[in-house]
Amino acid sequence: MTSYLITGVAPLGGDPTDILLADGVIAAMGSDAAREALARDDVVTVAGAGLVALPGLVDTHAHLREPGREDAETVETGSRAAALGGYTAVHAMANTDPVADTAGVVEQVFRLGQAAGWVDVHPVGAVSVGLKGEHLAELGAMAGSAARVRMFSDDGACVHDPVLMRRALEYVKAFDGVIAQHAQDPKLTQGAQMHEGVVSSELGLTGWPAVAEESIIARDVLLAEHVGSRLHVLHVSTAGSVEIIRWAKSRGIAVTAEVTPHHLRLTDEYVRSYDPVFKVNPPLRTAADVEAVRQGLADGTIDVVGTDHAPHADEDKDCEWAAGANGMLGLQTALSVVQETMVDTGRMSWADVARVMSGKPAEIGRVADQGRPLAVGEPANVTLVDPNATRTIHRDELASRARNTPYAGMVLPGAVVATFLRGRATVLDGALNR
Repeated sequence: MTSYLITGVAPLGGDPTDILLADGVIAAMGSDAAREALARDDVVTVAGAGLVALPGLVDTHAHLREPGREDAETVETGSRAAALGGYTAVHAMANTDPVADTAGVVEQVFRLGQAAGWVDVHPVGAVSVGLKGEHLAELGAMAGSAARVRMFSDDGACVHDPVLMRRALEYVKAFDGVIAQHAQDPKLTQGAQMHEGVVSSELGLTGWPAVAEESIIARDVLLAEHVGSRLHVLHVSTAGSVEIIRWAKSRGIAVTAEVTPHHLRLTDEYVRSYDPVFKVNPPLRTAADVEAVRQGLADGTIDVVGTDHAPHADEDKDCEWAAGANGMLGLQTALSVVQETMVDTGRMSWADVARVMSGKPAEIGRVADQGRPLAVGEPANVTLVDPNATRTIHRDELASRARNTPYAGMVLPGAVVATFLRGRATVLDGALNR
């Protein structure tokens, strides 16, 4: 297996040093790295001057669409996009066709990820059979399968029945699982097209009120406290949601939360274009909400950045607003958006980025060999990023099978130069590498 000596790189943005990746682990750092590299004949040197080294990124929330919607994405194409975005592990959501609500389907997704080999793919199991919110899915069987599922979600649909939600929270305690809730009251959002506010009134589009998200979060943190189980809140998007989660954490409730890159950067003002590329669930919110989720991520109320990578076939986005599908691509642009909104603004350090995009996501998903520190003996899951680079986003240059990025034509900072999965370079010089 090829070894890699990364010279003069800055771990977490700190002092430059050398890092040797060999035999699947971080074999040496500092002056020892070059010395040990001399004893090997299979070493490739990677110039790291000016680059920041991060633990391989871990995504808590991606839609890889396979099985069932391979016209939009496959595990292979989604994994390639993830690797190019600096990821070494992703959690694949359950809203496939068939739904990932049995051991057989989650094992299929898991095996497809292994065959692709670009990142570790961890299937998320459905909470309810068919995502219908009526009966619990085979949670125990999925947990005991080869995929070793620990995160369960009906994402795309809310577990609206409080009795079913309580039962799910109780059930997963047996194997230290977590329920990841898509917080959306279906009755309050029936027919909704965008965030309810000034812009929706001016555009004449049915509004999606913030309380539809906040009321479900309030209920579920209380249920989690009642049964003593773990709750993860997906794609937090409103200021009120941040406050509820902050309150819950102050009570010691075992709740974690994520924010998407697009909710950190984009507002409902983009909907004025009527371009369905900006149609997403939950919807883009106001500037005040964007400020609140940025602050929540900075102060630790929100634990992680999850991409909610949601590829769609062209016909599902190249249409009128009302008919457009909800969702945006995110895997190849997430790190750049976080740099722009959080690092370059001084809200977060690169060490903070490692926490919210690697360490904490791995902890929530109970992925033991990901999100580890950059230290000797740890798995060699490493991402190198050039923070001084800028790039214009072009749809045709994305690895995803879909093209529904909201950032097309925009200039974003930062570029992933290399990604290493257990010491194997999946990306080198910004390009996929076998």
